[in-house]
Amino acid sequence: MTETLVTARQASETALLDATERLLVEIGHGGITTRRVAEAAGVNHGLVHYYFGSMDNLPARVLERFTERLIARQRAMYAAELPFIEKWRQAVRYLDDDRDYQKVWYELQALAWNHPELRGRVAHVDEEWRAVLREALAGPREHYGIAMPLEAIVALVMTFNEGIILERLSGIETGQAELLEWI
Repeated sequence: MTETLVTARQASETALLDATERLLVEIGHGGITTRRVAEAAGVNHGLVHYYFGSMDNLPARVLERFTERLIARQRAMYAAELPFIEKWRQAVRYLDDDRDYQKVWYELQALAWNHPELRGRVAHVDEEWRAVLREALAGPREHYGIAMPLEAIVALVMTFNEGIILERLSGIETGQAELLEWI
């Protein structure tokens, strides 16, 4: 394949992923069609299936791509030479900054409930986040002598974040600002 074709393919794939990401945030999975994605991307609708195989694969790839970017950011943040409390505060601020990601994450979780073939991909994304937390929390757990098992701490943080995100996506934010400020 020539370099021009590879570049054109990459540009079309990126346009389709970007368009799907925007549509997942704006209208949700239920409102997305092949034609709507292609139109938003400015490409022929046949390229959706040609490049991604199915409409289920496209949003799953969006989630994976989005996750890759955020996990790289999280790992860089946790690797910084800052006190852990400052890293934690930044992680909490990301809950406010990443609302588009949160919408995509929950759209794909809900889709996976009825599409077993997507469950593995969603579970893989979840495991990537848990790995970041394991890496980030292992040192502070030892340093502060926290007796709770590392996996339990990770599960607690994941469940806490998921609860806040679910409430926000449902339009409920009562007490969240105060809770996050207190933490």
